[in-house]
Amino acid sequence: MSAVSIARAHLRRYVRTIVIIDAVVISLAAVGGYFARFAEEGGPIGTEVPYVLVMTGLVFFWLLSLKLLHCYDDRVLGYGAEEYRQVLQASFRLAGIIAISGYVIQNDISRLFLGFSFVMGTTGLLTARWVARRALHKARSRGAGWSHRVLVVGDVPHVMELVHQLDRESWTGYQVVGACIPHALATPEPQRLGEIPVVGSFRTIVEAATATSADTIAVTASAELTASRLRRLGWQLEGSGIDLVVAPALTDVAGPRIRTRPVAGLPLIHVEPPDLSGPAKIVKGLTDRFIAVIGMLLISPLLLTIALAIKVSSRGPVFFRQKRVGQDGEEFDVYKFRTMVVNADQLLAALAEQNETDGLMFKMRKDPRVTGVGRFLRRYSLDELPQLINVLGGSMSLVGPRPPLPSEVAQYDGDVARRLLVKPGITGLWQVSGRSDLSWEDGIRLDLYYVENWSLTTDLLIMWKTVGAVVRARGAY
Repeated sequence: MSAVSIARAHLRRYVRTIVIIDAVVISLAAVGGYFARFAEEGGPIGTEVPYVLVMTGLVFFWLLSLKLLHCYDDRVLGYGAEEYRQVLQASFRLAGIIAISGYVIQNDISRLFLGFSFVMGTTGLLTARWVARRALHKARSRGAGWSHRVLVVGDVPHVMELVHQLDRESWTGYQVVGACIPHALATPEPQRLGEIPVVGSFRTIVEAATATSADTIAVTASAELTASRLRRLGWQLEGSGIDLVVAPALTDVAGPRIRTRPVAGLPLIHVEPPDLSGPAKIVKGLTDRFIAVIGMLLISPLLLTIALAIKVSSRGPVFFRQKRVGQDGEEFDVYKFRTMVVNADQLLAALAEQNETDGLMFKMRKDPRVTGVGRFLRRYSLDELPQLINVLGGSMSLVGPRPPLPSEVAQYDGDVARRLLVKPGITGLWQVSGRSDLSWEDGIRLDLYYVENWSLTTDLLIMWKTVGAVVRARGAY
Protein backbone atom coordinates (compact mmCIF):
# COMPACT_ATOMS: atom_id res chain seq x y z
CA MET A 1 0.00 0.00 0.00
CA SER A 2 1.37 3.44 -0.96
CA ALA A 3 2.05 6.20 1.56
CA VAL A 4 -0.88 8.21 0.18
CA SER A 5 -3.23 5.26 0.58
CA ILE A 6 -2.05 4.71 4.14
CA ALA A 7 -2.54 8.40 5.00
CA ARG A 8 -6.03 8.40 3.49
CA ALA A 9 -6.91 5.21 5.35
CA HIS A 10 -5.80 6.85 8.61
CA LEU A 11 -7.91 9.91 7.77
CA ARG A 12 -11.02 7.86 6.94
CA ARG A 13 -10.60 5.86 10.15
CA TYR A 14 -10.26 9.02 12.23
CA VAL A 15 -13.28 10.72 10.60
CA ARG A 16 -15.35 7.56 11.00
CA THR A 17 -14.39 7.39 14.68
CA ILE A 18 -15.35 11.04 15.20
CA VAL A 19 -18.74 10.53 13.51
CA ILE A 20 -19.47 7.50 15.72
CA ILE A 21 -18.41 9.37 18.86
CA ASP A 22 -20.56 12.37 17.88
CA ALA A 23 -23.57 10.12 17.26
CA VAL A 24 -23.14 8.44 20.66
CA VAL A 25 -22.69 11.79 22.46
CA ILE A 26 -25.78 13.32 20.84
CA SER A 27 -27.85 10.19 21.52
CA LEU A 28 -26.85 10.21 25.17
CA ALA A 29 -27.63 13.93 25.39
CA ALA A 30 -31.10 13.37 23.89
CA VAL A 31 -31.82 10.49 26.29
CA GLY A 32 -30.43 12.55 29.17
CA GLY A 33 -32.62 15.50 28.20
CA TYR A 34 -35.66 13.21 28.10
CA PHE A 35 -35.07 11.78 31.57
CA ALA A 36 -34.12 15.18 33.00
CA ARG A 37 -37.49 16.51 31.85
CA PHE A 38 -39.82 13.55 32.38
CA ALA A 39 -38.19 11.27 34.99
CA GLU A 40 -40.32 12.52 37.88
CA GLU A 41 -43.53 12.37 35.81
CA GLY A 42 -43.01 8.84 34.53
CA GLY A 43 -43.03 10.03 30.91
CA PRO A 44 -44.68 12.77 28.83
CA ILE A 45 -48.27 13.19 29.97
CA GLY A 46 -51.01 14.92 28.02
CA THR A 47 -49.12 15.03 24.74
CA GLU A 48 -49.01 12.87 21.64
CA VAL A 49 -45.45 13.80 20.70
CA PRO A 50 -43.51 10.62 19.72
CA TYR A 51 -40.29 11.38 21.59
CA VAL A 52 -38.50 8.31 20.22
CA LEU A 53 -38.86 9.77 16.72
CA VAL A 54 -38.01 13.25 18.00
CA MET A 55 -34.77 12.00 19.57
CA THR A 56 -33.88 10.03 16.43
CA GLY A 57 -34.51 13.10 14.28
CA LEU A 58 -32.45 15.25 16.64
CA VAL A 59 -29.46 12.91 16.27
CA PHE A 60 -29.83 12.82 12.47
CA PHE A 61 -30.19 16.57 11.96
CA TRP A 62 -27.45 17.39 14.46
CA LEU A 63 -25.01 15.14 12.59
CA LEU A 64 -26.21 16.68 9.31
CA SER A 65 -25.60 20.16 10.69
CA LEU A 66 -22.06 19.15 11.72
CA LYS A 67 -21.47 17.78 8.23
CA LEU A 68 -22.80 20.89 6.46
CA LEU A 69 -20.61 23.13 8.64
CA HIS A 70 -17.51 21.12 7.58
CA CYS A 71 -16.87 19.70 11.07
CA TYR A 72 -15.53 16.51 9.45
CA ASP A 73 -13.29 18.30 6.95
CA ASP A 74 -9.62 17.29 7.16
CA ARG A 75 -8.70 20.99 7.00
CA VAL A 76 -10.49 21.53 10.32
CA LEU A 77 -9.91 18.30 12.23
CA GLY A 78 -7.10 17.89 14.72
CA TYR A 79 -5.59 21.36 15.02
CA GLY A 80 -6.50 24.89 16.07
CA ALA A 81 -9.62 26.46 17.56
CA GLU A 82 -11.53 26.38 14.26
CA GLU A 83 -12.74 22.82 14.92
CA TYR A 84 -14.36 23.87 18.20
CA ARG A 85 -15.84 27.01 16.63
CA GLN A 86 -17.40 24.96 13.84
CA VAL A 87 -18.93 22.50 16.32
CA LEU A 88 -20.38 25.38 18.34
CA GLN A 89 -21.69 27.09 15.22
CA ALA A 90 -23.33 23.89 13.93
CA SER A 91 -24.98 23.26 17.31
CA PHE A 92 -26.18 26.85 17.79
CA ARG A 93 -27.56 27.06 14.26
CA LEU A 94 -29.53 23.85 14.67
CA ALA A 95 -30.84 25.03 18.05
CA GLY A 96 -31.93 28.31 16.46
CA ILE A 97 -33.66 26.58 13.55
CA ILE A 98 -35.54 24.22 15.89
CA ALA A 99 -36.56 27.11 18.16
CA ILE A 100 -37.88 29.18 15.25
CA SER A 101 -39.64 26.17 13.69
CA GLY A 102 -41.25 25.28 17.01
CA TYR A 103 -42.56 28.81 17.40
CA VAL A 104 -43.97 28.91 13.87
CA ILE A 105 -45.74 25.54 13.87
CA GLN A 106 -46.63 25.62 17.59
CA ASN A 107 -45.55 22.04 18.36
CA ASP A 108 -45.75 20.45 21.82
CA ILE A 109 -42.12 19.37 22.12
CA SER A 110 -40.83 20.22 25.57
CA ARG A 111 -38.55 23.26 25.52
CA LEU A 112 -36.87 21.99 28.67
CA PHE A 113 -36.10 18.68 26.94
CA LEU A 114 -34.53 20.52 24.00
CA GLY A 115 -32.61 22.86 26.30
CA PHE A 116 -31.12 20.02 28.34
CA SER A 117 -30.29 18.06 25.19
CA PHE A 118 -28.47 20.94 23.50
CA VAL A 119 -26.51 22.00 26.58
CA MET A 120 -25.38 18.46 27.37
CA GLY A 121 -24.84 17.57 23.71
CA THR A 122 -22.74 20.64 22.87
CA THR A 123 -20.63 20.21 26.00
CA GLY A 124 -20.19 16.53 25.24
CA LEU A 125 -19.23 17.15 21.60
CA LEU A 126 -16.56 19.68 22.57
CA THR A 127 -15.19 17.39 25.28
CA ALA A 128 -15.14 14.38 22.95
CA ARG A 129 -13.34 16.38 20.24
CA TRP A 130 -10.74 17.46 22.78
CA VAL A 131 -10.16 13.88 23.96
CA ALA A 132 -9.96 12.59 20.37
CA ARG A 133 -7.52 15.37 19.47
CA ARG A 134 -5.29 14.53 22.42
CA ALA A 135 -5.16 10.90 21.31
CA LEU A 136 -4.39 11.99 17.74
CA HIS A 137 -1.61 14.32 18.87
CA LYS A 138 0.01 11.56 20.93
CA ALA A 139 -0.15 9.20 17.96
CA ARG A 140 1.41 11.83 15.69
CA SER A 141 4.21 12.47 18.18
CA ARG A 142 5.04 8.77 17.94
CA GLY A 143 5.10 8.97 14.13
CA ALA A 144 1.73 7.21 13.81
CA GLY A 145 -1.83 8.38 13.17
CA TRP A 146 -3.21 10.53 10.40
CA SER A 147 -0.89 13.28 9.13
CA HIS A 148 -0.39 15.40 6.03
CA ARG A 149 2.59 14.58 3.82
CA VAL A 150 4.15 17.93 3.01
CA LEU A 151 6.49 19.02 0.21
CA VAL A 152 8.13 22.33 1.17
CA VAL A 153 8.98 24.77 -1.62
CA GLY A 154 11.16 27.89 -1.26
CA ASP A 155 14.71 29.14 -0.86
CA VAL A 156 16.97 27.27 1.52
CA PRO A 157 16.81 29.54 4.63
CA HIS A 158 13.01 29.76 4.59
CA VAL A 159 12.62 26.05 3.86
CA MET A 160 14.86 25.21 6.82
CA GLU A 161 12.94 27.56 9.10
CA LEU A 162 9.57 26.08 8.12
CA VAL A 163 10.88 22.52 8.44
CA HIS A 164 12.20 23.36 11.91
CA GLN A 165 8.84 24.81 12.95
CA LEU A 166 6.87 21.79 11.72
CA ASP A 167 9.35 19.32 13.19
CA ARG A 168 9.30 21.06 16.56
CA GLU A 169 5.53 20.61 16.76
CA SER A 170 5.11 17.23 15.12
CA TRP A 171 1.75 16.75 16.84
CA THR A 172 0.22 19.22 14.36
CA GLY A 173 0.33 16.50 11.71
CA TYR A 174 2.48 18.07 8.98
CA GLN A 175 5.16 15.54 8.06
CA VAL A 176 7.75 17.00 5.69
CA VAL A 177 8.70 14.41 3.07
CA GLY A 178 10.86 16.53 0.76
CA ALA A 179 11.88 19.98 -0.40
CA CYS A 180 12.12 21.84 -3.70
CA ILE A 181 14.67 24.65 -3.84
CA PRO A 182 15.36 27.11 -6.69
CA HIS A 183 18.34 25.32 -8.21
CA ALA A 184 18.56 21.71 -7.11
CA LEU A 185 21.94 20.43 -8.18
CA ALA A 186 22.29 17.33 -10.32
CA THR A 187 24.94 15.48 -8.33
CA PRO A 188 25.74 11.78 -7.88
CA GLU A 189 24.89 12.06 -4.18
CA PRO A 190 21.32 13.07 -3.26
CA GLN A 191 21.06 16.55 -1.77
CA ARG A 192 19.68 16.98 1.73
CA LEU A 193 18.73 19.91 3.92
CA GLY A 194 19.41 18.42 7.32
CA GLU A 195 17.21 15.32 7.43
CA ILE A 196 14.99 16.45 4.53
CA PRO A 197 15.82 15.22 0.99
CA VAL A 198 15.87 17.73 -1.86
CA VAL A 199 13.59 16.12 -4.44
CA GLY A 200 13.38 18.77 -7.13
CA SER A 201 13.62 22.37 -8.27
CA PHE A 202 10.93 24.96 -8.97
CA ARG A 203 10.52 23.45 -12.46
CA THR A 204 9.58 20.02 -11.11
CA ILE A 205 7.34 20.77 -8.12
CA VAL A 206 4.34 18.73 -9.28
CA GLU A 207 6.52 15.79 -10.30
CA ALA A 208 8.31 15.93 -6.92
CA ALA A 209 4.97 15.94 -5.10
CA THR A 210 3.88 12.86 -7.01
CA ALA A 211 7.19 11.09 -6.42
CA THR A 212 7.06 11.70 -2.65
CA SER A 213 3.31 10.96 -2.37
CA ALA A 214 2.78 14.41 -0.88
CA ASP A 215 -0.82 15.54 -0.31
CA THR A 216 0.18 19.12 0.55
CA ILE A 217 2.60 21.60 -1.03
CA ALA A 218 3.71 24.31 1.39
CA VAL A 219 5.19 27.32 -0.39
CA THR A 220 7.40 29.59 1.66
CA ALA A 221 9.26 32.75 0.71
CA SER A 222 11.53 32.90 -2.33
CA ALA A 223 12.44 35.74 -4.68
CA GLU A 224 12.24 33.38 -7.67
CA LEU A 225 8.76 32.08 -6.89
CA THR A 226 6.85 34.94 -8.51
CA ALA A 227 3.10 35.50 -8.37
CA SER A 228 2.62 34.23 -11.93
CA ARG A 229 4.64 31.08 -11.24
CA LEU A 230 2.63 30.43 -8.06
CA ARG A 231 -0.61 30.95 -9.97
CA ARG A 232 0.45 28.44 -12.62
CA LEU A 233 1.34 25.98 -9.87
CA GLY A 234 -2.21 26.28 -8.56
CA TRP A 235 -3.55 25.55 -12.05
CA GLN A 236 -1.32 22.49 -12.36
CA LEU A 237 -2.65 21.09 -9.09
CA GLU A 238 -6.31 21.34 -10.10
CA GLY A 239 -7.95 17.94 -9.82
CA SER A 240 -4.83 16.31 -8.34
CA GLY A 241 -6.11 16.19 -4.76
CA ILE A 242 -2.96 17.98 -3.58
CA ASP A 243 -3.53 21.01 -1.34
CA LEU A 244 -1.55 24.20 -1.90
CA VAL A 245 -0.76 26.28 1.19
CA VAL A 246 1.33 29.43 1.39
CA ALA A 247 3.44 29.96 4.53
CA PRO A 248 4.29 33.67 4.88
CA ALA A 249 7.68 34.73 6.17
CA LEU A 250 5.90 36.28 9.15
CA THR A 251 5.71 33.68 11.96
CA ASP A 252 4.38 33.50 15.53
CA VAL A 253 1.34 35.64 14.73
CA ALA A 254 -2.01 34.15 15.70
CA GLY A 255 -5.06 34.08 13.42
CA PRO A 256 -7.16 36.76 15.17
CA ARG A 257 -4.50 39.38 14.39
CA ILE A 258 -4.42 38.51 10.69
CA ARG A 259 -6.82 39.92 8.12
CA THR A 260 -6.62 39.16 4.40
CA ARG A 261 -7.62 42.13 2.26
CA PRO A 262 -7.81 41.92 -1.53
CA VAL A 263 -6.20 45.05 -2.98
CA ALA A 264 -5.60 45.44 -6.73
CA GLY A 265 -6.01 41.69 -7.15
CA LEU A 266 -3.45 40.95 -4.42
CA PRO A 267 -4.40 39.10 -1.20
CA LEU A 268 -2.61 41.45 1.18
CA ILE A 269 -2.16 40.19 4.75
CA HIS A 270 -2.87 42.93 7.28
CA VAL A 271 -1.41 42.27 10.74
CA GLU A 272 -3.20 44.01 13.62
CA PRO A 273 -1.00 45.36 16.44
CA PRO A 274 -0.90 43.43 19.73
CA ASP A 275 -3.75 44.21 22.15
CA LEU A 276 -1.79 45.66 25.06
CA SER A 277 -4.53 47.91 26.49
CA GLY A 278 -8.23 48.60 26.26
CA PRO A 279 -11.44 46.93 27.52
CA ALA A 280 -10.11 43.38 27.17
CA LYS A 281 -7.21 44.20 29.51
CA ILE A 282 -9.64 45.65 32.07
CA VAL A 283 -11.77 42.50 31.90
CA LYS A 284 -8.61 40.38 32.29
CA GLY A 285 -7.59 42.30 35.43
CA LEU A 286 -11.04 42.01 37.02
CA THR A 287 -11.23 38.30 36.15
CA ASP A 288 -7.78 37.70 37.64
CA ARG A 289 -8.74 39.27 40.96
CA PHE A 290 -12.12 37.54 41.13
CA ILE A 291 -10.63 34.09 40.50
CA ALA A 292 -7.79 34.82 42.95
CA VAL A 293 -10.24 35.68 45.75
CA ILE A 294 -12.42 32.62 45.10
CA GLY A 295 -9.34 30.40 44.74
CA MET A 296 -7.77 31.52 48.04
CA LEU A 297 -11.03 30.92 49.90
CA LEU A 298 -11.46 27.44 48.41
CA ILE A 299 -7.88 26.26 48.97
CA SER A 300 -7.29 27.93 52.35
CA PRO A 301 -7.22 24.52 54.15
CA LEU A 302 -4.58 23.32 51.67
CA LEU A 303 -2.52 26.49 52.20
CA LEU A 304 -2.57 25.99 55.98
CA THR A 305 -1.57 22.32 55.61
CA ILE A 306 1.39 23.20 53.35
CA ALA A 307 2.49 25.98 55.71
CA LEU A 308 2.45 23.58 58.65
CA ALA A 309 4.42 20.92 56.71
CA ILE A 310 7.14 23.44 55.78
CA LYS A 311 7.40 24.76 59.35
CA VAL A 312 7.69 21.31 60.86
CA SER A 313 10.08 19.81 58.29
CA SER A 314 12.84 22.42 58.12
CA ARG A 315 14.22 25.50 59.79
CA GLY A 316 13.23 28.85 58.32
CA PRO A 317 10.20 30.91 57.25
CA VAL A 318 7.15 29.41 55.54
CA PHE A 319 7.17 31.89 52.67
CA PHE A 320 9.97 32.77 50.26
CA ARG A 321 9.99 36.35 49.00
CA GLN A 322 12.10 37.40 46.05
CA LYS A 323 12.45 40.45 43.81
CA ARG A 324 11.10 39.94 40.32
CA VAL A 325 10.48 42.27 37.39
CA GLY A 326 6.93 42.88 36.22
CA GLN A 327 5.10 44.94 33.62
CA ASP A 328 7.04 47.91 32.24
CA GLY A 329 10.12 46.89 34.20
CA GLU A 330 8.68 47.58 37.66
CA GLU A 331 10.11 45.41 40.42
CA PHE A 332 7.89 43.65 42.93
CA ASP A 333 8.14 40.96 45.61
CA VAL A 334 6.91 37.57 44.46
CA TYR A 335 5.60 35.18 47.10
CA LYS A 336 6.10 31.41 47.13
CA PHE A 337 6.16 28.64 49.66
CA ARG A 338 9.77 28.05 50.69
CA THR A 339 11.13 24.90 49.03
CA MET A 340 14.87 25.33 49.75
CA VAL A 341 17.14 25.59 52.74
CA VAL A 342 17.48 29.07 54.21
CA ASN A 343 21.01 29.69 52.87
CA ALA A 344 20.19 28.60 49.29
CA ASP A 345 21.49 31.83 47.74
CA GLN A 346 24.92 31.40 49.35
CA LEU A 347 25.17 27.83 47.99
CA LEU A 348 24.31 28.82 44.42
CA ALA A 349 27.84 29.86 43.43
CA ALA A 350 29.19 26.40 44.28
CA LEU A 351 26.55 24.78 42.05
CA ALA A 352 26.88 27.13 39.05
CA GLU A 353 28.85 24.62 36.97
CA GLN A 354 26.09 22.02 37.38
CA ASN A 355 23.45 24.20 35.69
CA GLU A 356 21.34 21.96 33.41
CA THR A 357 19.72 24.66 31.32
CA ASP A 358 21.00 27.21 28.85
CA GLY A 359 20.33 30.94 28.86
CA LEU A 360 20.04 33.05 31.98
CA MET A 361 18.24 30.65 34.37
CA PHE A 362 19.70 28.11 36.81
CA LYS A 363 18.03 24.68 36.97
CA MET A 364 19.10 21.32 38.42
CA ARG A 365 16.98 18.19 38.42
CA LYS A 366 18.44 17.11 41.77
CA ASP A 367 19.25 20.44 43.39
CA PRO A 368 20.68 19.64 46.86
CA ARG A 369 19.26 22.89 48.23
CA VAL A 370 15.67 21.68 47.83
CA THR A 371 14.05 20.19 50.93
CA GLY A 372 12.03 16.97 50.97
CA VAL A 373 8.73 18.83 51.31
CA GLY A 374 9.94 21.38 48.78
CA ARG A 375 10.57 18.68 46.20
CA PHE A 376 6.96 17.50 46.51
CA LEU A 377 5.63 21.07 46.32
CA ARG A 378 7.69 21.78 43.21
CA ARG A 379 6.62 18.57 41.52
CA TYR A 380 2.98 19.63 41.63
CA SER A 381 3.55 23.42 41.49
CA LEU A 382 2.03 23.88 44.94
CA ASP A 383 4.83 26.27 45.86
CA GLU A 384 3.34 28.77 43.38
CA LEU A 385 -0.02 29.10 45.16
CA PRO A 386 0.95 32.15 47.32
CA GLN A 387 1.35 34.09 44.08
CA LEU A 388 -2.42 34.53 44.25
CA ILE A 389 -1.47 37.31 46.69
CA ASN A 390 0.49 38.97 43.89
CA VAL A 391 -2.52 38.63 41.59
CA LEU A 392 -4.74 40.30 44.18
CA GLY A 393 -2.19 43.09 44.51
CA GLY A 394 -2.09 43.65 40.75
CA SER A 395 1.61 42.91 40.19
CA MET A 396 0.88 39.57 38.50
CA SER A 397 -1.79 37.93 36.39
CA LEU A 398 -3.09 34.37 36.43
CA VAL A 399 -1.68 33.86 32.92
CA GLY A 400 1.37 35.53 31.45
CA PRO A 401 5.13 35.22 30.88
CA ARG A 402 7.36 33.80 33.62
CA PRO A 403 8.34 36.57 36.11
CA PRO A 404 12.09 37.14 35.56
CA LEU A 405 14.79 38.07 38.03
CA PRO A 406 16.35 41.56 37.85
CA SER A 407 19.69 39.91 36.95
CA GLU A 408 18.05 38.26 33.94
CA VAL A 409 16.37 41.50 32.79
CA ALA A 410 19.70 43.34 32.97
CA GLN A 411 20.95 41.05 30.16
CA TYR A 412 17.85 41.31 27.95
CA ASP A 413 18.20 42.55 24.40
CA GLY A 414 15.53 44.56 22.60
CA ASP A 415 13.44 41.56 21.51
CA VAL A 416 13.39 39.70 24.84
CA ALA A 417 12.45 42.90 26.69
CA ARG A 418 9.01 42.73 25.03
CA ARG A 419 8.13 40.13 27.68
CA LEU A 420 7.77 43.08 30.05
CA LEU A 421 4.91 44.67 28.09
CA VAL A 422 2.38 42.56 30.03
CA LYS A 423 2.09 41.35 33.62
CA PRO A 424 3.90 38.10 34.43
CA GLY A 425 1.71 35.12 35.23
CA ILE A 426 1.44 32.25 37.68
CA THR A 427 1.05 30.01 34.65
CA GLY A 428 1.58 30.49 30.93
CA LEU A 429 2.54 28.86 27.68
CA TRP A 430 5.94 28.02 29.18
CA GLN A 431 4.31 25.94 31.93
CA VAL A 432 1.91 23.97 29.74
CA SER A 433 4.64 23.33 27.15
CA GLY A 434 7.30 21.69 29.31
CA ARG A 435 8.54 24.23 31.87
CA SER A 436 12.13 23.42 32.88
CA ASP A 437 12.46 20.87 30.06
CA LEU A 438 12.33 23.77 27.58
CA SER A 439 15.43 25.48 26.31
CA TRP A 440 15.92 29.15 27.12
CA GLU A 441 15.23 30.03 23.48
CA ASP A 442 11.96 28.09 23.37
CA GLY A 443 10.81 29.57 26.66
CA ILE A 444 11.42 33.10 25.38
CA ARG A 445 9.70 32.29 22.08
CA LEU A 446 6.57 31.10 23.90
CA ASP A 447 6.54 34.15 26.17
CA LEU A 448 6.86 36.52 23.21
CA TYR A 449 4.14 34.63 21.33
CA TYR A 450 1.82 35.13 24.31
CA VAL A 451 2.60 38.85 24.54
CA GLU A 452 1.87 39.33 20.84
CA ASN A 453 -1.26 37.16 20.62
CA TRP A 454 -2.91 36.94 24.04
CA SER A 455 -6.69 36.83 24.38
CA LEU A 456 -9.19 35.97 27.08
CA THR A 457 -9.97 32.73 25.26
CA THR A 458 -6.27 31.85 25.16
CA ASP A 459 -6.02 32.52 28.91
CA LEU A 460 -8.89 30.13 29.62
CA LEU A 461 -7.31 27.43 27.44
CA ILE A 462 -3.94 27.84 29.18
CA MET A 463 -5.56 27.59 32.62
CA TRP A 464 -7.36 24.44 31.50
CA LYS A 465 -4.13 22.92 30.17
CA THR A 466 -2.30 23.89 33.36
CA VAL A 467 -4.34 21.33 35.28
CA GLY A 468 -3.02 18.53 33.06
CA ALA A 469 0.52 19.89 33.14
CA VAL A 470 0.51 19.97 36.95
CA VAL A 471 -0.90 16.44 37.24
CA ARG A 472 1.73 15.08 34.81
CA ALA A 473 4.44 17.11 36.58
CA ARG A 474 6.35 17.40 33.30
CA GLY A 475 9.43 19.60 33.59
CA ALA A 476 8.78 20.28 37.29
CA TYR A 477 11.95 20.18 39.43
